Amino acid sequence: MMRNVLPILTIVLAILAIWYASAIALNAPWAYDKAKRANIELSATDLVRDTWSQKKPKLPVPHQVASEIWDTTGAMVLSGRGFSKRSLIYHSWVTFSATILGFALGTVLGTLLAVGIVYNRTMDLSVMPWVITSQTVPIIAIAPMIIVVLNAVGISGLLPKAMISMYLSFFPVVVGMVKGLRSPDAMQLDQMRTWNASAAQTFWRLRLPSSMPYLFASLKVGIAASLVGAIVGELPTGAVAGLGARLLAGSYYGQTVQIWSALLTAAALAALMVGVIGLIQRVTLKRMGMA
Repeated sequence: MMRNVLPILTIVLAILAIWYASAIALNAPWAYDKAKRANIELSATDLVRDTWSQKKPKLPVPHQVASEIWDTTGAMVLSGRGFSKRSLIYHSWVTFSATILGFALGTVLGTLLAVGIVYNRTMDLSVMPWVITSQTVPIIAIAPMIIVVLNAVGISGLLPKAMISMYLSFFPVVVGMVKGLRSPDAMQLDQMRTWNASAAQTFWRLRLPSSMPYLFASLKVGIAASLVGAIVGELPTGAVAGLGARLLAGSYYGQTVQIWSALLTAAALAALMVGVIGLIQRVTLKRMGMA
């Protein structure tokens, strides 16, 4: 167990050390400026103390971010305000809702496209290049257009953000499922033909089971991309709820601690969702005899 934990712990400690050192370097000019205007000389200890405690630092230190996360999550839960509009739990739930809906839509769309590409040569030659080309358009450029178009036809709220999440999440599912559905070798396909299996039977009993490892790998990438899409979808709308809204509000008022707390909360949410998919993967593949 120590062999598994020690490398991770070493990397975490190294990141924290670099983070604290970087905070001193980036926040020092403001500390020196304050000392100069007050006509005092900063010692090394005073410099470190000041750069690690500024209210609006260029780079907040980990304990400041941790304190902000606690104040907007745990402390609010203990006070009975866990879902107030100042709580990161509330904002995480708003973003999570759009993420899951977009991820579900992207998974369905990606799977259907993959099946069509594998079984239809015309789709393989015509659709697959467009699927790849779609990902060359920056999402930050296309997100406002999607929201404006949907708002023009009376669709607002959760669905526009989910559509942006779907746009990002369907691509890894398409690529993974195409690879997975084509993973059975010629001998296995010949065996199915020897048994006079229909195309449907070959799909359900050979191609689909063979694609499961590829599908779950794609879903892990897709769920993370879906979260990015949900956050990006909140930015051009001037949203008042969601992790994207917290990032936007923090940038408006120079609240870097708020920005970093929202970023780390989004990272934790992504890790949790990927972990859930990994757990489902282990259970599913074990039941299928693949683990």
